[in-house]
Amino acid sequence: MIPEVDSISAAVSNTMEHRSERQFVPLGIGVLTVSDTRQLDNDRSGDTLVERLESAGHRLAGRRICRDDVYEIRAIVSNWLIEPELQVVLITGGTGVTGRDGTPEAVRVLFDKELDGFGEMFRVLSYEEIRTSTLQSRAIAGVANGRYVFCLPGSPGACRTAWDRLIGDQLDYRTRPCNLVELMPRLLER
Repeated sequence: MIPEVDSISAAVSNTMEHRSERQFVPLGIGVLTVSDTRQLDNDRSGDTLVERLESAGHRLAGRRICRDDVYEIRAIVSNWLIEPELQVVLITGGTGVTGRDGTPEAVRVLFDKELDGFGEMFRVLSYEEIRTSTLQSRAIAGVANGRYVFCLPGSPGACRTAWDRLIGDQLDYRTRPCNLVELMPRLLER
């Protein structure tokens, strides 16, 4: 196991002994914005994710913006999947249906397992806000090399919905009855 997974495993094991006193386990999270037009100074979706992850107590372990190019997206994510201090990748943008939208195609091939429930639940929750337009979303999530990868639409509203109603709780070790953090020590089992 990589050292950071070992330290997360130790933190999870220590707090599992005292479930009534579970403590927060901070994670290193990378934020990738996929866009042909955004820069850091106008990346509202990326800013939304950074604000939320830092407010939750996690640390920003990387931030990039890249154009809508399947191979560029895949290269960045592939490099992040071997970074020891990064346990989660959040990608915003490129999940629509236009010819330039290729984030799911770029990332899905990297998954060891897909978290089908994420996309399903995201679209259910989005329906409450944007009604039938949610069918245009190809939001997905999965596990790749012992890390979680979430692909979200490129709007700040979608990023808020995904973090506030799904991702935030699942990346909080204190969430019960279960959460994604407590599974991290077992993601690389063979």
